[in-house]
Amino acid sequence: MTKTFAELGFPGRLIAVEGLDGSGKSTQVHLLQKWLEQQGCKVFFSEWNSSALVKSATSKGKKQNLLTPTTFSLIHATDFADRYERQLLPLLRAGYIVLCDRYIFTAFARDVVRGCPPDWVRGVYSFAALPDLTFFFRADLEVSLARILDNRPVLKFHEAGMDLNLSPDPYESFRLFQARIFEQYLAMSTEFHFTIMDANQRIEEQQGLVRKLLTSKVAIRKFATNKAL
Repeated sequence: MTKTFAELGFPGRLIAVEGLDGSGKSTQVHLLQKWLEQQGCKVFFSEWNSSALVKSATSKGKKQNLLTPTTFSLIHATDFADRYERQLLPLLRAGYIVLCDRYIFTAFARDVVRGCPPDWVRGVYSFAALPDLTFFFRADLEVSLARILDNRPVLKFHEAGMDLNLSPDPYESFRLFQARIFEQYLAMSTEFHFTIMDANQRIEEQQGLVRKLLTSKVAIRKFATNKAL
C-alpha cells in the first residue's frame, strides 16, 4: 500500500509515532492524546503488540524463546492485522484521529535486523495503508538506554536483542541492536516522509512542536465533537 488514509478517502486520520526503545515517543503520544481530548476531538490510542487475541501467544513464545525471526515477524503481523481490522479501520471510517504507538515501520526495522528479507516483510504488511503523519523521535543511544534503565534495572531479553547473539552483555547488545534499527529507520525516513523530532530535547519543547506540526497538517477542528475550537 502506498497511499495514506486521507488519500484513500477515510474521514479519520492516523498519526503514528516511531523511534528507538527509550526515545520518549510513548510519553509524547500520550501527551498528544490528552491534549486532543481537551480540544474535544474524537481520538483513539493503539499500541504495538497489544491485541488481546494474540498477546498471550506472543508472551509465551518470547518467554520460552520459541520464536524464529520468521515466526516472530508473523506473530506481530497477526497482532497488527487484528487491531487494524477490528479497531483502526472502523474508527477511521467513523472520523476519529487514531494515534498509534508504533506502526508497520517498527516491523520494517526490527524484522529486517533480525534477518527477514525486506521485500518479504513489506509484503506481509502490504494490506495496511500509510499513516497521514509519522513522527520519528530521534534520540541518542545513550539517552534511550538511560531512560529505559530509569524505569527498570534490567533490560528485557528481546528488547536488548539478546536473541541475535550480538553480545553476551545485555547493555552492549542493546546498543548494537538499537544502532541497527536506527539505521533502518533513517533509510526509511525519506521514503515514507517521516517528521523527524529531536528526542534529546525537553519533553515540553517536543510536545509543543508536535502539536504545532500536527495542527499545520491536520484540521483538528473537523474531529471535534463540539466545533467551537
